[in-house]
Amino acid sequence: MRSSARGEVDPFIVMDVMEAARAAEEAGRSIIHMEVGQPGTAAPRGAQDALMRAMAAGDPLGYTVALGLPALRARIARLYGERHDVDLDPARVIVTAGSSGAFILSFTSLFDTGARVGIGAPGYPSYRQILRSLALCPIDIPTRPEDRYQPVPADVAAHRLDGLLVASPANPTGTMLGREELAGLAAACAEAGAAFISDEIYHGIGYDRPAVTALEVTERCYVINSFSKYFSMTGWRIGWMVVPESHVRRVERLAQNQFICPPHASQVAALAAMECGEELDANCAVYAENRRLMLEGLPAAGFGRLAPPDGAFYIYADVSDLTDDSLAFCRRVLDDAGVAVTPGLDFDPGRGATTLRFSYARSTADIAEGLRRLQGFMHP
Repeated sequence: MRSSARGEVDPFIVMDVMEAARAAEEAGRSIIHMEVGQPGTAAPRGAQDALMRAMAAGDPLGYTVALGLPALRARIARLYGERHDVDLDPARVIVTAGSSGAFILSFTSLFDTGARVGIGAPGYPSYRQILRSLALCPIDIPTRPEDRYQPVPADVAAHRLDGLLVASPANPTGTMLGREELAGLAAACAEAGAAFISDEIYHGIGYDRPAVTALEVTERCYVINSFSKYFSMTGWRIGWMVVPESHVRRVERLAQNQFICPPHASQVAALAAMECGEELDANCAVYAENRRLMLEGLPAAGFGRLAPPDGAFYIYADVSDLTDDSLAFCRRVLDDAGVAVTPGLDFDPGRGATTLRFSYARSTADIAEGLRRLQGFMHP
């Protein structure tokens, strides 16, 4: 049977690492998971209770309108006022089937075949593969440690971009863009006639300073967020996007045809999750303690070249002094230390053979044990 070149995308290596870790556990080994980019906690109790009440009441949880439940859209809009002092019209909020659904809607709304879309390297690998599957051209922008591994305004013209996608806090580095940096990137895109997309799915998980939304500096952008990270709802596949008023109807038409609607059950749970701040902030306190342990324990183990994260729950490490094959190195760490970590090849095809990503989204006890094992691996 014939097939499409659109399907010729690279694998998501972290998923292969997860499978190797699962197989090791199935064989009876104890594995500490520092590869997984998801919270170790369940959805908030209030979210679970809300869904159970809806089911007990006989709610059929059928199709919703394509843009999502009006109550959820309104509550998301209110979140921007609470966090960022942004007065956002709920009509600009579009609920999506996870942030992945929002990326597909964004790319199909903004770009024609062959468009050049810039993404920072290192960066989330699925950006690149979704763009390729849509016959678009992902343009890796090699970012620098002195720029906190983030693109800079000059990159827009230098790479002749039709669009720029940034992430703050970023995966895999956890670094953030401040208000001035976001404004500069938005202005460079406007000058070049390029679309500006801001991935903000780790908002709410920050440490020394609050995250800034692109909506604070421009309305000429697409903003993408998710209930997966701060709200601890990865498997529920529910997210949202904010678009300019003039783009709502075009995205709605795409959403109607591509997805029909976001999962109704997840929307019910997501609306309730937004009132569970105390529980969710307690999760973030765990991440903060884990971050402290990692920033102390990784250098002590021998991983000294780190990008201290501003947010999210990752640490990106330069291991060029230890290996030039991060995939093989991660395999040895899993086999010999029982710790699963992610090779940088997922995030930076050009330089990822000498980098690793460590996730600290699990329990503090797991993080402490993982660091102990890494210490033993590096200093037998």
